[in-house]
Amino acid sequence: GVRFHREVFASAPDNVIVIRLTADKPGQISFSATFDSPQKHEVSAAGDRVTLTGVSSAHEQTPGAVHFTSYARVLHEGGALSVADDSVALKGADSATILVSIGTSYRSYSDVSGDHAAITARHLEGAARKTFNALRTAHIADYQRLFHRIAIDLGHSAAANQPTDARVAAFATTPDPSLSVLHFQYGRYLLISCSRPGGQAANLQGIWNESLSPPWGSKYTININTEMNYWPTGPAALWECWEPLFDMISDISVTGRHTATSQYGAGGWVAHHNTDAWRGTAPVDFAGPGMWPCGGAWLCQSLWDHFEYTGDRAALRRHYPIMKGAAEFFLDALVTEPKHGWLVTNPSGSPEVGHPGGASVCAGPTVDAEILRYLFSHCIAASELFGIDADFRAKCEAAAKRLPPFQIGRAGQLQEWMEDWDVQNPDQHNRHVSHLYALFPSEQISRRKTPALWEAAKQSLLRRGDEATGWSLAWKINLWARLEDGEHAHKLISDLIQPSHTAPNLFDLHPPFQIDGNFGAVSGICEMLLQSHSGELHLLPALPSAWPKGFVRGLRARGGAQVDIAWEGGKLQSASIKAARTGAVTVRYAERTASVEAKAGQSAAIAPSLFIGAVR
Repeated sequence: GVRFHREVFASAPDNVIVIRLTADKPGQISFSATFDSPQKHEVSAAGDRVTLTGVSSAHEQTPGAVHFTSYARVLHEGGALSVADDSVALKGADSATILVSIGTSYRSYSDVSGDHAAITARHLEGAARKTFNALRTAHIADYQRLFHRIAIDLGHSAAANQPTDARVAAFATTPDPSLSVLHFQYGRYLLISCSRPGGQAANLQGIWNESLSPPWGSKYTININTEMNYWPTGPAALWECWEPLFDMISDISVTGRHTATSQYGAGGWVAHHNTDAWRGTAPVDFAGPGMWPCGGAWLCQSLWDHFEYTGDRAALRRHYPIMKGAAEFFLDALVTEPKHGWLVTNPSGSPEVGHPGGASVCAGPTVDAEILRYLFSHCIAASELFGIDADFRAKCEAAAKRLPPFQIGRAGQLQEWMEDWDVQNPDQHNRHVSHLYALFPSEQISRRKTPALWEAAKQSLLRRGDEATGWSLAWKINLWARLEDGEHAHKLISDLIQPSHTAPNLFDLHPPFQIDGNFGAVSGICEMLLQSHSGELHLLPALPSAWPKGFVRGLRARGGAQVDIAWEGGKLQSASIKAARTGAVTVRYAERTASVEAKAGQSAAIAPSLFIGAVR
């Protein structure tokens, strides 16, 4: 006969977890509370507080380096609170608020001397001075400041009335466009929740790893997965969430200098396919994936993406030395390929894909040339923007000209290696499609600027097939969006949102669980609705028939513009651009383009009639 209500949230502004327990009759809240941990720890209680202290290890004889303290304080209205050795008990209260504060000694990869007890106490005491309503209001305002930047509607059906797990199970065969919206906004929620300034970057499981022996160590796989986590950051208007990634890149640009010197005799810095909280940069795991040297170079793309989406020159000036250091390594480490005189990486590999004969290590895979072409071009552009480093810029220009060119193989595919091994490759259906980096997330291949390569990239994607793990499906959604094939992109959304790849709570399943598929899918839907590469804004480039009517407000484009789009019957109804700077903007819809005069900070309306008779 009593209705209980439990509300829990993790507050970014107040750095505590808040648990609120109430009932619709007085005197009904009774419980005991203590801490537990799979790691080595001790628990005590005094007053209105339970304390846990521990060290990062599950093994008594091998303690880790990170110490931590957790406090749980019980604030209550009515009732009586009592204390045992390791717990507190509340009996007969009208309501209770439990504040959970956690701090660790980890300050950086090179410093674990933090006063974890003082950090924990400071956050707890600050939160305890506020009412529950004040804590909740601040938490919601902080979250919604980011989340409400985008509104999206792709249509509705009766399936939306079912619980989420049932919708996931039926999605492949039941029209449910609002589940795509839920999955999109859930991905944005996850990124907001796990990547904030001052924290760690989103790793393979975000902040949701529950295991001391998680898949792949719950680390940062930087041959695709970490980068994918941040693909939606620009277009989905979450640029603050980039900051922890930038902090990590800054760290590995320091540790990577030692690896560059000791293992290659080169200047600059390098990181291979994997890193972690200790910012390792040397090859790890097996020789095939481990020897790939372009992880740090790929991460540098996000530094340039941030500039393109925000126009923040001050941030680019901070990031430029990191980009320069990554390029300097390759200026030293690239070697001359004897047949053509190309500059190539060696040893390397096409990430986690073996070529015929079972070998994985090779010289000059296509993805490396694509990444380095992009890195060199961004270093050149930044040095020109700031009017510095003319000699370095000239070296980048010379090296870029000597990188292996794109090649189309015998099957009409974009070659994955310098030699045309693709047609013999038994690993065609591998989940990795690294040689298509030039199509997405880069923009070196596009339908109108490089049509032959665009067709070759399509052939490579068809040869790989659709079936894949969760994160790979998410990448392929983006690739098919860049191929302007909305039907195929939506088919892969359907493949992704089903029980084999999506958990009932919408977590991506590799399988097992890892978070990148959620983030990659957000990026994919952004790419289906708006693309901003190749110097133009392309409205609805890959709109599927499953979304005949809808709108999106708040998408971001390169150049800093905010774009709103509405459509009906599969046709553009209206759009507007709120530009970050004054000037002409080229807008594309279908096969026609038009020039729109935009003024900084003002919205410019775009009517469908603008494209009638427009220049192709």
